[in-house]
Amino acid sequence: MVRTGSVAGPTLAVVAREAGVSVPTASKVVNGREDVAPETRRRVTEALDRLGYVRRPRFDAVKSPGLVDLVVHSLENSWSGSILHGVEEAAHDAGLEVVVSAGLTRTRGGRPERGWLDKLSTRGSSGVLFNLSELTASQYAWLDQHRIPFVLIDPVLEPPPGVVSVGAANWHGGVTATEHLLSLGHERIAVIAGYRRKMCSTARVAGYRSALAAAGLRHRPEYLRYGNFDESAAHRRMLELLDLPEPPTAVFVCSDRMALGAYRALAERGLSVPDDVSVVGFDDLPEAHWASPALTTVRQPLAEMAATAMRLLVRMMAGEQPEGTRTELSTRLVVRASTAPCRPAQPSRGVERVGRIERVGRIE
Repeated sequence: MVRTGSVAGPTLAVVAREAGVSVPTASKVVNGREDVAPETRRRVTEALDRLGYVRRPRFDAVKSPGLVDLVVHSLENSWSGSILHGVEEAAHDAGLEVVVSAGLTRTRGGRPERGWLDKLSTRGSSGVLFNLSELTASQYAWLDQHRIPFVLIDPVLEPPPGVVSVGAANWHGGVTATEHLLSLGHERIAVIAGYRRKMCSTARVAGYRSALAAAGLRHRPEYLRYGNFDESAAHRRMLELLDLPEPPTAVFVCSDRMALGAYRALAERGLSVPDDVSVVGFDDLPEAHWASPALTTVRQPLAEMAATAMRLLVRMMAGEQPEGTRTELSTRLVVRASTAPCRPAQPSRGVERVGRIERVGRIE
């Protein structure tokens, strides 16, 4: 990194001494290396500003306005295909090119691997879209220090204040999925959720619980299982639900991929969807159409989410600041063949009631 200013200006050694770190550590901060602790980075950055050490930016949006990065967890599923489609269309409209990085978030927690941001700086990208990523404090600090605009698509955890993100109305989706099953006469409704701490997963479960409470039913803890958005895990969770003394007559599965695992478990037990157990998914991926029977599911607008994130990023690259940091797009229930009225031969026994069930209308 080249220092600008007069010859008498502070050297890197002076900055390092002021911050109480070694010269190599100060150099790492100046050059945007990731392998620096957040507190150390803060001290060095404050010393740089205090002493007037002017850093030449390694990133210049004016010189390289045509390139943005998209970080996805994997390219091996239809989810990422929908995200790519939305980003590509919005990028084309804006005259931008997209670099796709896949497999960088296979570390625990979905964090981009160390060193990736250094490559981003070298590439000269004008902005970044992160899908299903969990960034570390030092990575957020790196992006802020280099003034690289970025937007999170469906973030894993609640982003820090000021971070822009785009997601779906997951709570409302959980409500409508559960209300649909209630309208069909089901009371023993289970849920196979994703990860315990993921934002979208907790919101969908909260919507499920809210719909039960509004209908006068208490949530039964044994009816809540976590499948970690994995088809095989959901298969196991469905078998566990079927082994309960009072198995559910319906299940809200918080992703279409997991719903396929539930289908497989039900088939292994000789049970029919929806005659024996009704199933509702979430996402409305192509798998929902291909399933047999076709899956009733909550559609979240993945391509629209990605396109919205791209348009927000373009505005941020131009120096604008979005009015709000969180954008939520609506979800809607798509009714297909995997749900049916609860069979009279399967009465609800021992369900603790707290009021009268109010039937809701069928959602088309």
